[in-house]
Amino acid sequence: MKKLLTFVCACLFSLPGWSQSWQEITEQARGQTVYFHAWGGSQEINNYIRWAGEQLQSQYGVELKQVKVTDIAETATRLLAEKAAGKDQDGSVDMVWINGENFKSMKSNGLLYGPFAASLPNWQHVNQALPVETDFSEPTEGLEAPWGVGQLVFIHDVKTLNNPPQSFKELLSYAKAFPNRITYPRPPEFHGTSFLKAALIELTNSDPALHQPVDEQSFQAVTAPLWHYLDQLHPLTWRAGKQFPNSSAQMMQLLDDGQIDLAITFNPNAVYSAQVSGKLAPNTRSYAMQAGALTNIHFLAIPWNAKAKAGAQVAINFLLSPQAQSLKGDINTWGDPSVLKASSLSGSAAQTQLFKAIAEPHPSWQTALEAEWQKRYGTSQ
Repeated sequence: MKKLLTFVCACLFSLPGWSQSWQEITEQARGQTVYFHAWGGSQEINNYIRWAGEQLQSQYGVELKQVKVTDIAETATRLLAEKAAGKDQDGSVDMVWINGENFKSMKSNGLLYGPFAASLPNWQHVNQALPVETDFSEPTEGLEAPWGVGQLVFIHDVKTLNNPPQSFKELLSYAKAFPNRITYPRPPEFHGTSFLKAALIELTNSDPALHQPVDEQSFQAVTAPLWHYLDQLHPLTWRAGKQFPNSSAQMMQLLDDGQIDLAITFNPNAVYSAQVSGKLAPNTRSYAMQAGALTNIHFLAIPWNAKAKAGAQVAINFLLSPQAQSLKGDINTWGDPSVLKASSLSGSAAQTQLFKAIAEPHPSWQTALEAEWQKRYGTSQ
């Protein structure tokens, strides 16, 4: 009987997907190349990922190659194509930076490997008080590991605007008083869509429908206040609403050039990193609307058909380490608020103060808002 049990256990451990020890995973990862699909629109972030790659190479023999994408939906489309083609092994993507609608889509289509998150050694450092097990109200079920905290905030120059608008209603009043000084990124750019969601939440007094899947029959009625608001705002915005910035980075450049009075970012500490790199003046500050800041966690995941699953797990575990999270949260590096407990962090990362949080709508609202925005305003170039 004992020999039979030993044989059965040996067979089980040889099955694909059976839980491996962390030592086995790190040994398997050595020599692997991890193709990491991540938004490439920030030099600070790209520099940080490059540093992480150097550390992974020297400490674990894992090569991290960043594949810079404008919108992670491009990666989701690629993975869907691989799924349709039956490419269930040796996929082109090993690791992806996702959240929200992209996570929901990948999860629903069976494009993710796992669960793996809670089995990472550095999971012990994660701040469980944060909503790290849900993503835009969708349970993560261990299919992605938290990487950082995002909050929609505004940046202003205190010398030119020392009393910035405290609500979207005040923002419209400001635009009426000072035309051509306000704008936001063009959806579906992430920051632009986040602007729409935050405005919709305020203008509808956080309608409970926003936390449920979009109902096509009531969509127009629920969103009517937003389109009425934007119809008034757009003629007063930068370049009279005929053109929109393509990114948060471009907004910061416009702010620094004195063309606009408010920039948008999804990182409360981005202003400090931009000051260090000389992209913003020392007298710029970030703030949230009085009601709070649209807040979410962003995550790292592994596609179901990743060629370097072990390497990706080692990479994600390293990115969750106190060393990596402390540097990532350092305002002189990236300044991305950490998902770890403050007691696990060092330097300025341990001192980051977040604004009052406003929960994201259900992920289905992202696609619906972007489509309706394009229909109404997409002819603007």
